[in-house]
Amino acid sequence: MTQAVSAASVSKLAVARSARARNSELAGQLRSAAVDGDDARITRLLAELLRCKGLSRGQRIALQQKALLSLVQSLRSAALNDDLTGLQNRRGFNQSGTRLLDLAVRDEQPAHLMCFGIDNLERLYDTLGAPAAQIVVRQTANLLRDLFPSYGVYEVLGRIGRDEFAAVTTSVEYPSREAVIARVRASQPQRTPALALSVGIARFEPLAPVSMEELLEEARRDMNQPASQLGFSVEVRRLAMGGLARHGI
Repeated sequence: MTQAVSAASVSKLAVARSARARNSELAGQLRSAAVDGDDARITRLLAELLRCKGLSRGQRIALQQKALLSLVQSLRSAALNDDLTGLQNRRGFNQSGTRLLDLAVRDEQPAHLMCFGIDNLERLYDTLGAPAAQIVVRQTANLLRDLFPSYGVYEVLGRIGRDEFAAVTTSVEYPSREAVIARVRASQPQRTPALALSVGIARFEPLAPVSMEELLEEARRDMNQPASQLGFSVEVRRLAMGGLARHGI
């Protein structure tokens, strides 16, 4: 009798573990389907999630809530992040940047907003195609991550346009466009640059605060000034690098 009860308990635990594992798998698939916008797949996965077996009612509800909460968090992340680079998109950048500027006002600390534009990116798309251009975009993002090591904590970094990135920081290491250009150049290999970035910077004064949009416009105007361009070395596959040289990019 005891052995039968023990065997039944073991079997029940195995079923519960299997159900939890399947639910975790369903939650992952549901996140992927939601990000892809696959309505039919979302409907099918939700139906399967609601029919999960092998668990008590309380366990089933708890797992379903966990899966749905994970889905909501994934959707929120997808709404605020850029798929290609993993950085925040314009919406996420504006939200996080505004919070950082609010803290700067509270602490009476100046901040800087910097814009970075990849020169000739559209030409690169046209001549070499999307894969090569996307490599350039991703490596630009990696360059800026190195330039702003406190990104995600004390600094905000995002891709806010097809060829445009921006950063907000309260670091004292960025007092001018020239200082930013010098830091980027110092981080790059000493060879002829394949591409170029244009840089613009705007200063935020905590005693005379302005909005993120106003700062962005000021940084863009600064980006169009003489001497705003810096060389940017990027590793693209050999075919792409040959194309860059042939087309004078």
